[in-house]
Amino acid sequence: MAGGSGTRFWPRSRQRTPKQFLPIVGRQSMLRETVARVAPLVGPSRVLVVAGRSQARAVRADMPRLARRNLLAEPFGRNTAAAIALAALVLERRTPGASMIVLPADHAIAAHSVFRADLRLALRVAEESRALVTLGLPPTHPETGYGYIRPATAIPGTRRRVARVAAFIEKPNRRRAEALVAEGRVLWNAGIFAWRAADVLDELRTHVPAVVGPIEAALGRGERALAAAYRRIPSISIDHGVMEHSRRVMVVRARFPWSDVGSWAAVEPFWRGARNGLNTVRGHALPIDSRGCVIDSPERLVALVGVEDLVVVDAGDAVLVCRKDRAQDVRLVVDELRRRGLARYL
Repeated sequence: MAGGSGTRFWPRSRQRTPKQFLPIVGRQSMLRETVARVAPLVGPSRVLVVAGRSQARAVRADMPRLARRNLLAEPFGRNTAAAIALAALVLERRTPGASMIVLPADHAIAAHSVFRADLRLALRVAEESRALVTLGLPPTHPETGYGYIRPATAIPGTRRRVARVAAFIEKPNRRRAEALVAEGRVLWNAGIFAWRAADVLDELRTHVPAVVGPIEAALGRGERALAAAYRRIPSISIDHGVMEHSRRVMVVRARFPWSDVGSWAAVEPFWRGARNGLNTVRGHALPIDSRGCVIDSPERLVALVGVEDLVVVDAGDAVLVCRKDRAQDVRLVVDELRRRGLARYL
């Protein structure tokens, strides 16, 4: 399963549908790149894409060969627990006993053969142990934008590749991130999962029945019923709702290079050919005595004078300006816009 979502301040494609977009870092959308990475493991008929209803048209245009029934459109965004519940319910009804992989569509991953080997290991662990399996990456630097996993004792016979999870750690501040990396035991939480659909549904029903229950009751009763269900359910991530509470969680230590392209600071290295002197530019920009800035302005000219390490994004009807080291905090803007009733800018 691959899913894509975001706000308009995230890295985006040039061809946008109203209010939504598909992220692009290379020659094709990250959604298609995500599907292509798992194609040798999962045939195209077994790929489900979960996206917001307002994104459905963009997804169909981006993936014209995707079967219509395999695009699961959520009426409203309710975070990853709801998206995973919807996909798991559909999958279990279509193929009882099936296993599933959950893949966010905003990840940049190299070494595809290693990636698939790690996924095979995660699936084997999930199917043999009935565990909820997450992939963890050894951290390469202190990162405040990622969550962390503290593994417990390794499972015998796995060459220390598989362990039960002792704790999930929230996105830390800089000092805490430095201490975690220095500890040498923790892993970045990649947000990539493997499990049997029935097993994750059991855990969803145990820990977040208010999420899975209404979706299950509405499934198959039409768009209005599903929309009514989504209006009632809480917005909660699979990590907070299930993974932090379940007693059947394991982690596979992954080996592939990985980046969560979830902020402008993270996407900068992937903009090939966008480097313009001391800054990274897409669109129209005039940086003067400025360095280390990331600028995305597809239509209007943006001028910068005497500044360093800024992100500047012209989204047409709104402009974002922030320090690069605060790029992960764009979510605070989204939260504040919703609080103020300014959803038209999302």
